[in-house]
Amino acid sequence: MYQKRTDLAVEAQELWQESAQDQTELSGVIAREYTREGCLVTHVEITTEEGAQALGKPEGRYVTVELTGFARREADAFHRAVTAVAEELRALVPETFTNCALVAGLGNRAITPDAIGPLSVESVIVTRHLIDKMPDLFGHMRPVAAITPGVLGTTGMESAEIIRGVMERTKPDFIVMIDALASRKLSRLCTTIQLSDTGIVPGSGVGNARAALNEQTLGIPVIAVGVPTVVDAVTLVADLSEQAGLKDVDPEAVAPFSGGLIVTPKEIDSHVEDIARVIGYALNLILQPDMTIDDVTGMLA
Repeated sequence: MYQKRTDLAVEAQELWQESAQDQTELSGVIAREYTREGCLVTHVEITTEEGAQALGKPEGRYVTVELTGFARREADAFHRAVTAVAEELRALVPETFTNCALVAGLGNRAITPDAIGPLSVESVIVTRHLIDKMPDLFGHMRPVAAITPGVLGTTGMESAEIIRGVMERTKPDFIVMIDALASRKLSRLCTTIQLSDTGIVPGSGVGNARAALNEQTLGIPVIAVGVPTVVDAVTLVADLSEQAGLKDVDPEAVAPFSGGLIVTPKEIDSHVEDIARVIGYALNLILQPDMTIDDVTGMLA
């Protein structure tokens, strides 16, 4: 049976509910919704192996922030989006750290839908070297390091290999990993950010999964930040058919003709740049809690 492809826990829960018929609650999954800074926030916490198997996701916390106002360019939308994401990150990122925080932007900078990670890192203020070389000026800041490990096809190395090498030198207390994801719906592309404490599997969104990067494989907490930038073509056909009321469309019949096509919006360039900037700014507010959005803008200028 064809399974709609999605990396979002909130969509995995939606798919389960659509197939559950009369069953309304899933054992081992706790979900709740609320609004922060005008953004819809959905918490999905998977607490048991049963829940993990039902949703196809590891046990842990998944937070989805929908930035529809930001996508519509509403007034003050950037500040509200950054604040909302930062506040949700606050519950996942350790409050204190003694060595440094490592931010890893996964993906291929040369392929726009896969450039979320590298572009986000461009807006992260790195301070580890500044604190070491100029403690009088930067000693009050928290040490932050960043890396964009690239992809196997251009480096000949798995992201996990490169990150482990960097970890040996920097000894980070935790890692924040940023990557592109796949969604089941066009409406969520580049308007949704998923935060989780379960780590990440690079390339899984496009069916090219690499080595898992999580606390079990790396030995320290891994916070995952993901943005859906693509939709699998067959998943898109199935979803649009349901919205149009065409219940007799069989995704399995469509799949052989899809050619493995992955769909992304025509405005993907600007969308990716905008939401990557939101992620970078939100990370700065968490990693440097004394800073404001204006402070971040001043340091990045």
